[in-house]
Amino acid sequence: MRRIYMKKNIANCLSTENITVVDAMKKIQDNARGVLYIVDENGKFLGSVTDGDIRRWVIQTGNITGTVSMFLNRNAKCIMESQRDIADNVLNTLGVRSLPIIDDNGFIKDIVFDEFYSSAGLNDCLKDVPIIIMAGGKGTRLYPYTKILPKPLIPIGEVPIIERIMNQFHKYGACDFYLVLNYKREMIKSYFMDQKLPYQVEFVNEEEPLGTAGGIRLIDRVFTSPVIVTNCDILIEADYEDIISCHKQLNNDMTIVSSLKNISIPYGVLETGENGKVLSMREKPSIPTMVNTGMYIINPKFIDWIPEKEVFHMTQLAQKLIDSQKKVGMYPIDDNSFLDMGEFEEMKRMEKRLSDSR
Repeated sequence: MRRIYMKKNIANCLSTENITVVDAMKKIQDNARGVLYIVDENGKFLGSVTDGDIRRWVIQTGNITGTVSMFLNRNAKCIMESQRDIADNVLNTLGVRSLPIIDDNGFIKDIVFDEFYSSAGLNDCLKDVPIIIMAGGKGTRLYPYTKILPKPLIPIGEVPIIERIMNQFHKYGACDFYLVLNYKREMIKSYFMDQKLPYQVEFVNEEEPLGTAGGIRLIDRVFTSPVIVTNCDILIEADYEDIISCHKQLNNDMTIVSSLKNISIPYGVLETGENGKVLSMREKPSIPTMVNTGMYIINPKFIDWIPEKEVFHMTQLAQKLIDSQKKVGMYPIDDNSFLDMGEFEEMKRMEKRLSDSR
């Protein structure tokens, strides 16, 4: 199996242990290699952090404000420059997807990667998972576009956003889609009836707006496996196999796919103490937080918790589960993996991102 060496782009895969959790996740997303190799202030090899390490840390602790030093793998494997010719054998023997190559002083001189690393993960893990897409809204934030087209049919490039969403799920084997429709629903139906699709689509008519969850109760089917519910204006570029596995392994009743974001505050922020004393100031800080992407995995029995013929939202269902001591978990993804077209600026970002990835 051929290997890829990263000597020319090695900086993309390196960082120091004081990099924040959010920034580390972003850098891993940017390098598309699933790993950062961590060096000290002098550039000497310390260990590694993978996207899986970050995800497990955030899920287990909920802590997104710290640095990777809290969970750095200081026993990460490496080989010496003198062993370069046996890199293939070491990769195979250790069962790892990458190895740093270091010199006698501990500096990383190169990194060798398995050629097929970036394509790992696609399979039929969603073959038996129903996908419900809530596509009934008017998309008022996208006026005047949505005065002509329903939001699900607004093209990103040459493909409507809803079809891009469905194609992304289909890459992982999904073949069972339910579209909950209201606004301009006949236009959406006509579009799909004219397409030759590799999956089944069932249309669910919502006569009155019922929120982001209410329309689910109109589906004439009893589900027996976890169901994915998603908005029609977001695209999640993540490992869906890992998302489903995480939901099941953690015994979650609901899992909310969440995006790690740095929210920039456009003002100087004061930290104050007693009697109005200013203790410190930070100019336009970025605050890490987790946001709801609008994609959920829910166990089928809790669909009955959605009231019939009432306006009801997925966030209300999540809170209802939390209040009832059910297990609502989250699955963190990087900001770059969360593409949103709910507003014009975000839609332009999505168009550029998908155009650059072609």
